[in-house]
Amino acid sequence: MWVLLTPVAYLIGTFPSAVLVARANGIDITTFGSGNPGASNVTRALGWRRGIWVFVLDALKGGIAAGIGLLIDGRTAGYILGMAALLGHVFPIWKRARGGKGVATGGGIFAVMSPVVFVAMIALWFVVSRITKKASVASLIVVTLLPFAVGIVRSSWWEAFATALICGLVIFRHAPNIKRLLTSNESSIT
Repeated sequence: MWVLLTPVAYLIGTFPSAVLVARANGIDITTFGSGNPGASNVTRALGWRRGIWVFVLDALKGGIAAGIGLLIDGRTAGYILGMAALLGHVFPIWKRARGGKGVATGGGIFAVMSPVVFVAMIALWFVVSRITKKASVASLIVVTLLPFAVGIVRSSWWEAFATALICGLVIFRHAPNIKRLLTSNESSIT
């Protein structure tokens, strides 16, 4: 059953939350700041309130897909459908594979698959982003620690591995941010 739902989960992931929220406020988010259609860039453009809306909508994409998988065929299907939604968010077919970085959509997966870890990582993200004023630094720290946290809380090596794959994609998408951090050119979040 989950094999048939994998393309549906991918399509859920392609829903353009940031583009729609920014457009409703008169901005083409793909031409503002980093051009990334994600919560951090929307926050820079339109403030925290709209950035949080985008985060929630993007997280719902991963959460809905993972939740469907969890309900129909257990934890393995939850991770697979969640990853399909993440791939849709990061590489949307409608936008020539130019999507977001995957932090919020990946977070939605873990809100369903490991809620305790999700809450802890959200708190960590907010603390680090407030201290450093850099969303990318907070995101990179969270995705680096997330597989270890899931492995400890779930006591499952395969879930830690699945988490590492998801986090690896998010880190890969942050390659331009890492380069800007190394040259002190990374944008601050408001």
